[in-house]
Amino acid sequence: MTLEITLKKSLIGRNPNQVRTAHALGLKKLNQTVVKESNDAIVGMVKTIAHLVVVKEIA
Repeated sequence: MTLEITLKKSLIGRNPNQVRTAHALGLKKLNQTVVKESNDAIVGMVKTIAHLVVVKEIA
């Protein structure tokens, strides 16, 4: 399964851990979208910044 992850809220003023997590996923700008294969590491990272992103599952 593949996940499409889009950054919807700003990283300004966020916990440094959340900023590093977003950058590790490849998200640096608002409305930027990345496509990642779903695995335990990626799912954990998405949960860390779930309030900042929108996730869609791609078949």
